[in-house]
Amino acid sequence: MCFRLTLTMMLGILSGGITPAAEPEPVRRRSDPPVIRSSWDDLTEGIKTREDWHQRRTLLKQRFLELIRDDRKPDRPPLDMKTHESVVVDGAYTRHLISYSVEQDERAHAFLGIPLKLDGKAPAVVALHGTYAKGKERAVGLVDNPDKAYLDHLCRRGYVVIAPDHFVAGHRVPPEGPYDTTRFHQRHPEWTAVGKFTFEHSIAVDVLESLDEVDPKRIGALGHSLGGHGTLFLAAYDQRIRAAACNCGAAFFRHNSGVEHWARDHWYVYFKHIRPGLLRGELPPIDFHEIMALIAPRAFLDLSALNDGDPLTQRQRILMLMKVMDIYELEKVPQNFAFYVHGRGHGVAHESRQLIYGWLDTHLKPPEITKTRLVTEKP
Repeated sequence: MCFRLTLTMMLGILSGGITPAAEPEPVRRRSDPPVIRSSWDDLTEGIKTREDWHQRRTLLKQRFLELIRDDRKPDRPPLDMKTHESVVVDGAYTRHLISYSVEQDERAHAFLGIPLKLDGKAPAVVALHGTYAKGKERAVGLVDNPDKAYLDHLCRRGYVVIAPDHFVAGHRVPPEGPYDTTRFHQRHPEWTAVGKFTFEHSIAVDVLESLDEVDPKRIGALGHSLGGHGTLFLAAYDQRIRAAACNCGAAFFRHNSGVEHWARDHWYVYFKHIRPGLLRGELPPIDFHEIMALIAPRAFLDLSALNDGDPLTQRQRILMLMKVMDIYELEKVPQNFAFYVHGRGHGVAHESRQLIYGWLDTHLKPPEITKTRLVTEKP
């Protein structure tokens, strides 16, 4: 009888007719939050005070300049800016195609957007495109993806915007094809592509400063992908950048299974000189959390996707960014650092654009522009 009952019960359980007794819920005990440890902690190792950080910052800035080989750059030439064409867009702003000198015998081309209705000097932005052959045309909304038409979007918000070509795109595509740096390295064997584009983007800031319409104390930068790298490096390099936003850029050196991409042996080569070390498993003496920290106390926003490349690498980015926040807290300006992590992949979706433009508004426009107000009842 007992055997029959047990068998019946077993059949009932298997058929879903009888529910076995539930396991008791575990008791969750109240506790203090644990300290989060990570390999990115070396950013603040041994640092107790703001003065300690400033000493470390000096060393990191030197390492950064050595990484991009800034001492190999040419002399900065006179701008000699020229306007090649001008178009009024929707009665909102004038878009100029300009060129200017970046080396003694080399000129960069860019689009420059200036709003038609300005009340005094305006904030300005360097808008950097990603890896696209007609990069600056996309950045103004003439081709491809309008999500990346930063110049058009920002000019309509009252910004003066310069959108330069990357040095191996647009007007300067080399014979080997877009983004091939072979001829650059033949001409500058000791320099780096990162040093080159950072130097040129800094010259784009010179262009903005030369304009009567621009407030030189309110210049920012933004970029996506390769332009995100460019924004990070420019903000670390040039103190005139007061606010910056990097979107889907800068996969760091450590914990990166594809770190050799930073020093390829073909096509676009960022840092040619670090390739031998990378192949031996040796990383440069500075990483991206330290480069980001060089931007402090100025405003910096990082946007990234957990599903942009290796998900394990992207999860490390969150730990890295948490450590960068420690530096902003040391500088007593935690409000000047933020990051947004999402699952939208490698793009600039609506909410990302809104965050970027809102970030620039907050840090480059007067406080009353972003201030909220109570509803006033009229009698």
